[in-house]
Amino acid sequence: MTRTLHTGRSFKDAIYQQFARIGKAVASPRRLELLDLLCQGPRTVESLAQETGQSVANTSQHLQVLRAARLLTAERAGLFVTYRLAGGDVSEFFRTFRRVAESHLADVNQVTRDFLDERGLMEPVDRQALVERVRCGEVTVLDVRPRSEYIAGHIPGAVSVPLPELKRRLAELPHRREIVAYCRGPFCVLAVEAVKMLRARGFKAVRLEDGVPDWRAQGFRVAAGENP
Repeated sequence: MTRTLHTGRSFKDAIYQQFARIGKAVASPRRLELLDLLCQGPRTVESLAQETGQSVANTSQHLQVLRAARLLTAERAGLFVTYRLAGGDVSEFFRTFRRVAESHLADVNQVTRDFLDERGLMEPVDRQALVERVRCGEVTVLDVRPRSEYIAGHIPGAVSVPLPELKRRLAELPHRREIVAYCRGPFCVLAVEAVKMLRARGFKAVRLEDGVPDWRAQGFRVAAGENP
């Protein structure tokens, strides 16, 4: 129902009340993680629940809050409901949100350093040089996310080797060429575990912090489908 706004104050109150809907929707660690996962591609409620370690009921409730704020859309097919971002601007919103937290919250960087240091992955890496080597095809690039996320979008030339399959597929990988593993972005642990496993078996491996949304945001092409 449309209501008349008689004063500038009423207008501003109404506008900021609408903005606050977004703030309330993302004021939950669980919902932020769900948004991060959906930046990789559409997912069912069940797969999101498994990924985040929540019940299907709780996951569904969080997704409905995000949908009510118009950040997500949903589509039902039989018994399953698939959620996706409402638009590319939602992915960019999440990425900007994440970067603000990285820039202004010291605890974000401290927690990250501690996690990587425990796994021996705190050595300095020239990120831009690594990105260029990936773009030029000078390294073997592994996408260690689930296959569905790879199909939705991946770095051109990357080979899909989901982390649970990595151990049994080591024989497929070249020992004489550097391997670069990536997953969903700087706070995803899949690539961290992949690099740890590869190094333990004698491979020269490093982790690319960028996920597909970061790659796309830099203006680089993103491929989709089954093949590299």
